[in-house]
Amino acid sequence: MSTSQLKKKWQEEEETRRKQEIKSFDSLIITRSSTAEQPVQFATIMKKKVLLMGKSGSGKTSMRSIIFANYIARDTSRLGATIDVEHSHVRFLGNLVLNLWDCGGQEAFMENYFASQRDNIFKNVEVLIYVFDVESRELEKDMHYYQSCLEAILQNSPEARVFCLIHKMDLLQDDQRDVIFREREDDLKRLSKPLECVCFRTSIWDETLYKAWSSIVYELIPNVKELEQNLKDFATIIDADEVLLFERATFLVISHYRMRPHRDVNRFEKVSNIIKQFKLSCSKLAAQFQSMEVRNSKFAAFINLFTSNTYCMVIMSDASIPSAATLINIKNARKHFEKLERNSQGHLALSR
Repeated sequence: MSTSQLKKKWQEEEETRRKQEIKSFDSLIITRSSTAEQPVQFATIMKKKVLLMGKSGSGKTSMRSIIFANYIARDTSRLGATIDVEHSHVRFLGNLVLNLWDCGGQEAFMENYFASQRDNIFKNVEVLIYVFDVESRELEKDMHYYQSCLEAILQNSPEARVFCLIHKMDLLQDDQRDVIFREREDDLKRLSKPLECVCFRTSIWDETLYKAWSSIVYELIPNVKELEQNLKDFATIIDADEVLLFERATFLVISHYRMRPHRDVNRFEKVSNIIKQFKLSCSKLAAQFQSMEVRNSKFAAFINLFTSNTYCMVIMSDASIPSAATLINIKNARKHFEKLERNSQGHLALSR
């Protein structure tokens, strides 16, 4: 074959490759059909409106600041009362954005929410989180405002999920906590009908806050079942006792799979709390937390930066498996879960 023929063949191949690249790229460009079809978008931001309500001083802003703004519990005493409604957009898992409405709980504001601002406040709500101060002296008034919220939710966002946080449980004696929580839970479930409410006991001083918020956020993640199935496959392949996924910024548990039983049912939230505090300590020293390995005679725990939006924790009890092998397995799984995350975002964009 002559030089001119080789050059012509190369040019044809290049042209074919260029057209393929353009075709692939075109599939990612935001397009709008000339007909009345729904527009197709790639990596569309998915917003979920979350209402955070409760009486003034119940602890709403403190818990929001700990979970989403990297406050530590002792620093929340510096926070002032919320005036009217504070809006914050928290990016969670890449393209999922929690549109948090922290509503001031002073009586004048509460009355205004149910009157002139009713449609604005309660429309398009995905989740209502109502916070009760467990030591409130005005329980009857608290319940009245809660019922008013439920009426507005039923009218404007009937599909919204409802969570009640019985807060400041650390102020009660240990032997009173279970009894009082069960009483409040029974009352709230009865008052909430026909809506279903899920109740949690919380305190900013222990892991219960992370348990509640992890459970709430879990309900908002669109592909959580697929994540769990993939975690199950991953744990089976590497013979792990347990695998967990934490959201990168908040360190809330978003998914997990357990192959062997464990007696501590609150271990996830304890790890969230401990590692979040450790991350904050690292940031004060201008250091970035990347990974950690803890090993003793009974188990090894690996916490590693996983995808762009998550950390993973792998628990291994088989002492014969070297650390290097587990770390390689985590590294190899990273690409698969990154792809799963991207596919999920693309699916969300197409479904909007």
